[in-house]
Amino acid sequence: MNVIGLRKEDKPFESRVPIIPEHARELARKHRINFVIEPSEQRAFNAEEYKDLEADMVPLKGGLARVILGIKEMPNDFFEPGKVYLFFSHTIKGQRHNMPMLKSILDAKSTLIDYERILDETGKRLIFFGNWAGMAGMSDTLHILGQRLDIEGIKPNPFHIMKPTLGHKDLHELKDGFKALAKQIESEGLPRSLDPFVVGFAGYGNVSKGAQELFDILPHESVNPEQIHKAPHNRHLLYKCVFREEHLVEPIDAQVKFNLQDYYEHGTTKYRGAFERYIPYLTVLMNCIYWSEKYPRLVTKEFISTHWSDKHRKLRVIGDISCDIEGAIEFTLEATNPGEPAFTYLVNEDRIVTGVSGHGPVVMAVDNLPCELPRESSASFSSTLLKFVPALANADFTLPFDRLDLPRELKDAIIVYQGQLTKNYEYLKHHLQ
Repeated sequence: MNVIGLRKEDKPFESRVPIIPEHARELARKHRINFVIEPSEQRAFNAEEYKDLEADMVPLKGGLARVILGIKEMPNDFFEPGKVYLFFSHTIKGQRHNMPMLKSILDAKSTLIDYERILDETGKRLIFFGNWAGMAGMSDTLHILGQRLDIEGIKPNPFHIMKPTLGHKDLHELKDGFKALAKQIESEGLPRSLDPFVVGFAGYGNVSKGAQELFDILPHESVNPEQIHKAPHNRHLLYKCVFREEHLVEPIDAQVKFNLQDYYEHGTTKYRGAFERYIPYLTVLMNCIYWSEKYPRLVTKEFISTHWSDKHRKLRVIGDISCDIEGAIEFTLEATNPGEPAFTYLVNEDRIVTGVSGHGPVVMAVDNLPCELPRESSASFSSTLLKFVPALANADFTLPFDRLDLPRELKDAIIVYQGQLTKNYEYLKHHLQ
């Protein structure tokens, strides 16, 4: 049986764990799985909470753990021959900044399993932090909005009472913050210049659902994209508008009707971006979509540069939860961190500056948002991973890939096996070059 290692995270602010102590104890008791836990001073669950697990607390490199579970990217010099690593590798789109890490995994003749690729038969992700990213992203975005409105001197500004997500001890306290904001909106109202106040949600998956869960605490009504231009004035009410694929793009051929599967298959070869027509009605945009270079962008540099000169412009803040660098939001030029979550894109200079001041939109682009609610998000993630751990502990990773006995969901998520790209991911050779 393979020993399971829980790796320490070394990215700033990252304190999540893949398996919480309660679930580790359950696995040890029911399946006799042995754990090795790498010592960490920043883990949301301290060593004392893992104590009765009787697990070794030692560094993982060079140790007995054969299957190593982490959260974020691992250092290039961490990988060892014959070992199996599970984490969010952020390599499946050929992300340039992670190609050296992928090459290190190949060179070390290791195995990489990516949580993001553990899918059911319909392609739905089974192991994810998406809803927690949405919650933290919604909270941070409204906190940043309060700062921006203060800078601009726009009043009333009920959002000024919002604290950073990290300023709350848990989800319960965070929701209390939204309830306080709701009372503030009801009592003092929203800025007249931004009425009607519309918050747009691009996407409707787990990320969007998490963001909407917190937003829905606030006094609001929903408005369809087709009716967004008719949202009535009401300074004590927010409007929520959720956009689906048919609102984001349109067929290049005007004689062709939008078809979702056709769009997924052909992307920009048959479809172009159409979302920018809605931006004049938005004060806040939450980007919650999956994006790759195959698809049109939501907001381009060219559009935002022109739009920013419109004296009737409402847009102030973009919560780029998906955070694809130069992706759906073209001017997301880099990711931020929970300590400095926002930058301003200076439209006249095509560059960004940290903070909420400057001639251009403010962007919240934290790329590890769930770490701002570490205990709750870890517990949720761990519960989804739990059922797969016994198979990982029992699998013989020395066998050829075609003889490897793993559940279909896990086997399909193997990007690299024994130092070779698996068939589904051979396209990454192009990006490695």
